[in-house]
This record gives sequence, C-alpha cells and structure tokens, in this order.
Amino acid sequence: MGSRKYEIDINMKYTRTAWIALISLAWACSPKPAEEVTEEVAEVILPDNSLSEDEKSAGWMLLFDGVNTDGWRAFNGDTLPPNWTVEDGALKGLGHDGGDVGGDIVFAPLEFEQFEMEFTWKIATGGNSGVFYHVVEDPKYAAPYYTGPEYQVIDQLGFPQPLEDWQSLAGDYAMYVPDFEGVVKPAGEWNVSKIIFTNEKAEYYLNGKKTVEFVPYSEDWNTKRNSGKWDDFTDYAISKSGLIALQDHGSEVWFKNIKIRPL
Repeated sequence: MGSRKYEIDINMKYTRTAWIALISLAWACSPKPAEEVTEEVAEVILPDNSLSEDEKSAGWMLLFDGVNTDGWRAFNGDTLPPNWTVEDGALKGLGHDGGDVGGDIVFAPLEFEQFEMEFTWKIATGGNSGVFYHVVEDPKYAAPYYTGPEYQVIDQLGFPQPLEDWQSLAGDYAMYVPDFEGVVKPAGEWNVSKIIFTNEKAEYYLNGKKTVEFVPYSEDWNTKRNSGKWDDFTDYAISKSGLIALQDHGSEVWFKNIKIRPL
C-alpha cells in the first residue's frame, strides 16, 4: 500500500500544480481592471477649410474652400473687388483707400436666418474688421453695417485710438458689450470665433469663451436698437434674414475655416 499511496500523492501534487498553472495563465490573459488599462486615442485634426463627416451630416457647409473665392463678391457688386485675395489658404482683405465703406464683400448665393457659424481669423496690428449677418443689399445702403448686425473683429490690444466698450472685440457692435477677459490674442495670431443666432437667443464666442448673449427683438434689444449709434440707420437689424458679409475697414485681415449651418 505504501507505493500506491506514494503514486496517489504524486498524482495529486501534479494535479494541483496543473490547476495552479491554468489559473495563473487565465489571470494573466484576462482583461485588466479599467484603472490599469491605458489606451491612446489619436486626435483627428482636420485640414483647414474642410468638414468632418459628422459636420456634413449635421448640415454644416463651407463658405470658403481655401482656394477659390466662388460665391463671394462685392457688396452691391457683381465681382470680387481687387482688395480681396487668397493667401495661404485664407481669404485676405488687403485694405483699401475708401474709408469705412466700399471694400466689403458678401457671400451671395445664400441667405441665412437662424444659424450657427464658425470662422478663424487674424488681423494686422491696429486693424479693424467685422463679420455681418442678415445683410440686405440695395443701392440705398452704402455698406453692410447699414442693415446687418456685426461681430466685431479688431486688434483689441493694439488699436491706435481708445476703444469704447461697445466697439470691443467679439461684441455685438454698438449693441452688446463683450466679456473677452482672458482670451484676447495679439494681432497676427489666429483666433476662432462663433456666432449662434436664433430668434430666442444669440451668443457670440471667442477662442472658446462666450463673450456676448442676448435675446434678439426683446425689449432690451429694441431699447439698444433705437438709441445711440443707430439713430441714423433706420433699417439696421430690421431684416430677420440676409447675407453673410466680411468687412474691409482699411487694414489687412485674414479669414479661413468659414462654415455655417442653418438652425
């Protein structure tokens, strides 16, 4: 019986060893706890002046492809004026000698009412420009600002004259004063701006920060609309739809990644 017992002990020993090995292998191959798993997710960086598949599905459209100026022309004109060109994938305003009117351009194929719009821009030292919406064309209007609200684009840090608060960067020009604290960049650096406009609420953004929020056509809006700057512009912001326009206010300015989706 001794040898038989020894054989049984040996078999049990090998059996235990085999089970331990199997359990160890299973543990090694099993998924690790979430805290031990590190997974690198590659960031998808889109080329300038392009849309992702998700953006296309959501209804976004490009107003500028980085190469052609199709769709853009002078305000109240037929062709693109010579003070605008394409440079390194950006739509560039060269500046002009006509004061504050005469050099602005519109995207003429489409009018927009409620929308979300994004654009990337930079401006020369001391420069001034703007992006307009709900612009109406007519020979009686000398410039887009006669009818269209403006997202103010300006060299906030280097403008040669003192700025009133209502003239400030990323504000609703001469209507709502912006809060741009912490997001202003020097002239020559790229900025990302956004406008969200619905009849219930409008919001402006600069480099990820909301700078302005207001309720269009509200009592407060009408008070601002009917006083001060707009006393002599009886058709300002009356139209609830219109064209998108870019301002040439005499200084160099660059725009790219101009995209919009109707809401």
